[in-house]
Amino acid sequence: MSVQSLLYSIDRLSTWIGKATAWLMIILMSAVCIEVFKRYIINRPTSWIFDLDNMLYGTLFMLCGAYTLAQNAHVRGDFLYSSMRPRTQAMLDLVLYVVFFIPGIAALIYAGYFYAADSWHIKEHSNVTAEGPPVYHFKTVIPIAGALIMLQGIAEIIRCVVCLKTGEWPSRLADVAETDVIEEQLAHSEYVDEESRKLAIEGAQRIDEIARQRGMGGDVNT
Repeated sequence: MSVQSLLYSIDRLSTWIGKATAWLMIILMSAVCIEVFKRYIINRPTSWIFDLDNMLYGTLFMLCGAYTLAQNAHVRGDFLYSSMRPRTQAMLDLVLYVVFFIPGIAALIYAGYFYAADSWHIKEHSNVTAEGPPVYHFKTVIPIAGALIMLQGIAEIIRCVVCLKTGEWPSRLADVAETDVIEEQLAHSEYVDEESRKLAIEGAQRIDEIARQRGMGGDVNT
């Protein structure tokens, strides 16, 4: 297996898990809407709904971490980073991964494992509300999410090493992106002819304009 194939395989795993986990948002939204109706319309609130919402959101947040890393979408100080050469970016990323990322995520996996094991051992239930639901299955998400982020982090470290050798960042699996990101990529791509680039940028700008007008209550015919 080539290095690029290995990177794509890890990216696919992170992307699949992230997209599968994203469906929890529908369950979370439905639970909140149902609870609002029960609480304020028929005056029959659910005592453990806070625990459920907390577990759903926590699971969603943690299991999407590797997917976000695979898409290079975590927050960074782009005002300096974006002006650097690829090799300088790779060197900076590599240092930060080794010094901060690896120890931090390793500690998360280690502590999370024993945290979840203790919770399973005592069959822990939430103490936020009376007769709270079990939480040991939710705490199991902590080491699992840590392991997935660590795996994706190893892929990012490999990308840094490849970039240091070649001077170019290895490609990553493409997924949905904001229109301003698409515009920037098209503007700097050497593989897109001028006419196609112009049409694509105009289309992205048109989407932005429609979204802005809809947000202001405007009536736009597409």
